[in-house]
Amino acid sequence: FLRSTLLSTPLMRMPLISSVANPSVEIVNPRNRVPINFIIDDSTALVNMAHYGIPQFKQTFPSKYTQDWRKLPREIPDSFVTEFLGWCRDHGIKGKYSMVPYPACTGWLNRFIPGWSRKELAESLQLVRDKATAHWDIHPEMISHTRVIDIKSGLPFPGAAPEFMENWEWSQTRSADELGEYIGYALRVLKDVGFDCDGVTTPGGFGHRNISNLALGTKYAVADVFGHSVAHFFRDVVLDPLKSIQPDVMHVTGINSNDARCAVHIKACTGDWFGGWDGLTPGNADRYISQDGQTGRLVEAIEAGGPAVFICHWPGIYYNGTQLGFDIFKTVIHRLEEHYENLHWMKLTDIASYWASMEHTEFSWDQKGLQMQVPFATRDFTFTLPRQPSFSPYHYCRGKKRPLTKVSSEKELRSNSYAVTKDKLYCCLDLPKGQNLLALKA
Repeated sequence: FLRSTLLSTPLMRMPLISSVANPSVEIVNPRNRVPINFIIDDSTALVNMAHYGIPQFKQTFPSKYTQDWRKLPREIPDSFVTEFLGWCRDHGIKGKYSMVPYPACTGWLNRFIPGWSRKELAESLQLVRDKATAHWDIHPEMISHTRVIDIKSGLPFPGAAPEFMENWEWSQTRSADELGEYIGYALRVLKDVGFDCDGVTTPGGFGHRNISNLALGTKYAVADVFGHSVAHFFRDVVLDPLKSIQPDVMHVTGINSNDARCAVHIKACTGDWFGGWDGLTPGNADRYISQDGQTGRLVEAIEAGGPAVFICHWPGIYYNGTQLGFDIFKTVIHRLEEHYENLHWMKLTDIASYWASMEHTEFSWDQKGLQMQVPFATRDFTFTLPRQPSFSPYHYCRGKKRPLTKVSSEKELRSNSYAVTKDKLYCCLDLPKGQNLLALKA
């Protein structure tokens, strides 16, 4: 809700090394395709966040939140979760799925939620673990997505002023340490119920005037709770086609050690034009991509090279049992499939690690070939070299030699493969952290 728009400068990806003796290296998108991801906000186990959230927001801003929340269903059933995730699996879709730890202060995912049995809660959590985690990042959307929680007592602060709501003012003046402790509290609830999280989603305007501390706090929390070196967070939406939608890699430390760490700010390129955050706002597929594939915000993002990260809110996809938002989503996916063959569905975790590695991998040439010092492991790392007169590329790392598979064109690149065009050699590698070597001859 109330997600702010970020205006930033486009990232230019130029050749990283070039000289008369050494051919230039230029990093391109993974598999030379456009990364794409679908973000689901305001999802959790069982609870319809709109039904329980609107009356709390109304306490804060009585004249703004006038929806009749009583007519909204209190639950988004697991039968719909199963149907949705199955359809997405069949279409190769990857994305982010929120699990709000203390949804609208109804109850705790790692304890119980009044109105549902312990068995129902356990089955709902197991469904997400079994059906979502292979293709979806699991995020907390902070703790409650409504009231700020006193993490010393586990109780919501009593007031509903903006200073005590997660969506608004509380987070704007907090230090990185304070935000990290708060985010860590949310992450531990999800860890308690068997989820592994590399990132978080901000509820509404959480931290939108405090992004540097938000990034650093996220980095602290993800490292402390899960030990991950690349933490990411979804905060902003960019609707201006002239502004960058590339992730921002922030607060990089330990780059010359075995303990490099960073935070990555993921940006979406669309609003929610499916069913709205409240499940009361009918959307329009044309705003994403028109029937002829010529216009729409996703078209703009894809043509710009992406990442094409688009968003929804779970109550709007369910749309009060009518599944209106889901039907619009299906239309968008069918149009993308019809008009594009160069999309690469990726989890946000993989997008974040790719951008961190792209910005901080160091390249050098020696008599053996192209040396790569990789501080952040990543998959499908893709770059070009000028076409070589004679080559049989091999990837060496940690004493192991791996030949690359030749594919017919740069459109067919996959992990650990290469392609040759009229003037370029494309290489696509899974890069572990540390020293890597690309040898152009065996």
